[in-house]
Amino acid sequence: MIANVGIIVTGGAVRLTESGLGCPEWPKCTADSLVTTPEMGIFGVIEFGNRVLTFVLVAVALGALAAAWLRVPRRRSLVRLAVLGMLYVPVQAVIGGITVWTNLNPWVVGLHFLASIPLVAISVALYVRAGEPDGAVVPLVPRAVTLLSRGLVGVAFAVIVLGVVVTGSGPHAGDAETPRNGMDPALMSQFHADLVWLLVGMTVALIAALHAVKAPESAKRVAYTLLVVELLQGVIGYTQYYMDLPELLVGMHMLGAGVLWVAVVAVPFSLRRREPSAEAVPLHYEIHGEREGDRIVEPEPTVRETAV
Repeated sequence: MIANVGIIVTGGAVRLTESGLGCPEWPKCTADSLVTTPEMGIFGVIEFGNRVLTFVLVAVALGALAAAWLRVPRRRSLVRLAVLGMLYVPVQAVIGGITVWTNLNPWVVGLHFLASIPLVAISVALYVRAGEPDGAVVPLVPRAVTLLSRGLVGVAFAVIVLGVVVTGSGPHAGDAETPRNGMDPALMSQFHADLVWLLVGMTVALIAALHAVKAPESAKRVAYTLLVVELLQGVIGYTQYYMDLPELLVGMHMLGAGVLWVAVVAVPFSLRRREPSAEAVPLHYEIHGEREGDRIVEPEPTVRETAV
């Protein structure tokens, strides 16, 4: 989960330093070299360094898969999530290659960022599911509150999508010669801010609902954490806008987007728990026999499940 948020930040650093075409080819850095060359300078180093980090992400994904596979007892749910995460990483790398082939088309660059969002969600799910059993889901709040939490996830995704559109219309294209997406930056920023306020309002409503239905304290903590992340992200967003988008603040805002997504995806998970599965419950057999001559006639065993 940390690695996937980190790769979002390093990808942003590539764009903010105008190193997006530091390696003008893919999968090689140049037509004749797999790695960066001295002639390409610092831009080549930054772009190639981000490519190398993809292998770190692959290693982490393989580690998660190995941990899920070797777990005793093995849980299919964790293995499936780990496999999904591992298979998604190469897909993300290919989209990154397409951004190079299209000379940093702003819409493709935006897609490259958005492709990280499902991968982060998978990582959050793997993290949460690793700490709970595989049994039936038991809601901890009324269904209306659960639906509100899912609506939060949808609005948060829309906020991130509009944020990508705003970035594609702004000055940080990834290369000095790269065109922008042609959208009005001021108008897109206004739409983005409107959705942010909607997200904050829905979060406050969720917190009020959690108190009203006497939800567990753990669920309230997750909701309050989300609100704090939203407010901090909003402060950074407004500050960068009125300071004409300095690179450092834009990078912090990208980090905030990753953290925000982690926080909002965690909310629905906090509103339910899972019972231990039947496979995890030991069976205790009671045999009641009747003597018939010199032997005991045993009826069919009755099974009593004793929860751990």
